[in-house]
Amino acid sequence: MYPKSHHLKTEILAGISTFLACFYIIIVNPAILAEAGMPFSAVLTATVLVSAFGSLMMGLYAKNPIVVAPGMGINAFFTYTAVKGFGLSFEEALGTVFWSGVIFLLLSVFKTREKIIQAIPSAIRHAVSAGIGLFICFIGFQNAHFIIDNPATLVGMAMFKDPITLTFLAGLLITGALIIRKVSGAIIFGILITTALAWPIGRWWGDAAAVNFGVSTLVNFTGFFSWPDFSLVGKADILGSLKYSYIPVIFVFTFTILFDGISTFVGLAEASGLKDPDGNPQNMRKSLLTDSFATLFAGLVGSSSGTAYIESAVGIEEGGRTGATAVTAGLLFLPFMFFSPLLSIIPSIASSIALVLVGSFMVIPLTKINWKKPEEALPSFLTIVLIPFTYSLSIGISFGFISWTLLKLASGKISEVNPILALISVLSLFFLWL
Repeated sequence: MYPKSHHLKTEILAGISTFLACFYIIIVNPAILAEAGMPFSAVLTATVLVSAFGSLMMGLYAKNPIVVAPGMGINAFFTYTAVKGFGLSFEEALGTVFWSGVIFLLLSVFKTREKIIQAIPSAIRHAVSAGIGLFICFIGFQNAHFIIDNPATLVGMAMFKDPITLTFLAGLLITGALIIRKVSGAIIFGILITTALAWPIGRWWGDAAAVNFGVSTLVNFTGFFSWPDFSLVGKADILGSLKYSYIPVIFVFTFTILFDGISTFVGLAEASGLKDPDGNPQNMRKSLLTDSFATLFAGLVGSSSGTAYIESAVGIEEGGRTGATAVTAGLLFLPFMFFSPLLSIIPSIASSIALVLVGSFMVIPLTKINWKKPEEALPSFLTIVLIPFTYSLSIGISFGFISWTLLKLASGKISEVNPILALISVLSLFFLWL
């Protein structure tokens, strides 16, 4: 049942908003895993299956407004480290994904992951939320090609007079105004309006800009239909992936998704207030079990690990508070097993606007950190800045754990460190060493 003041319409709009913020994974994940020798069309089908399965389970079972889909970053590890670095076949790599899912499941069944979340200090929880906010804002700016590569300074801003930059900023301003005016579905309207504004680029004006973006026109229509490809389903080499030399790969898969998931749940809970009476993320155990099953399922159907998506913050900001948001998003994934060409209509500058705006709302918990207490402020600061600077949730939160434990030790306050957090700090050091 929904609260009387809450409407199903709000949840559906929130689900659509979340889907529009993260649908890029349907194209990006196959593009990355294809580099590992996997058929693009088959990975696309697997990506849709994992996204739909994970999101529907999150909505129906865990009743949380959080989308689950193959994780970014871990798919790059799958291709460039597991397959090209360690020399696994993609079938063996899928097997390691499956086993990491089994480990997740065991950790969730025995409530180990819940104990880890409960051991995280409140200051680090607030820092994770802010770090995620900066991270998704950075991803949004990057996907919109507003923040670009600069050999001299690592990053820089695109030319202000670039038509794409101007269109992105116009869409950002319009969407921000809609949010301020409390227009229902503001983010959806913002994405659609920006798409319309981007249509002339490469057609009527700004040809060079579109080419520099990597396309001839920013808004493309490549057709309606493509058949799904199930050739990767059941291809995981489950027994062959249990070699002793592959243990580091399973460990990294496990550690990365474990802390990416924990970071996401904690960050979204802090930013949105979706917490239980004890201050932990709502329906935490069922959410963690969903995360586990999504990874196990991903290995079986032909994709890298599934995980909770930080872009779910978009739907939460739109008012999503129940599982109906995740169910809506999950159902929206399914048609794109057949209609994936339609995704080319919405350019990345349109979907990126949602990430930038929502990022700004996620830094609110910064005010809850005691910045005058160095042993809390320094680990919080490292967590906040290293999540976006290293492009990794797991690395950012690992440094937060380690620095928190070491500073408490150095200041003679080791008794304030939860034993589970101390153990996790040691494992974090091992993870960073690998």
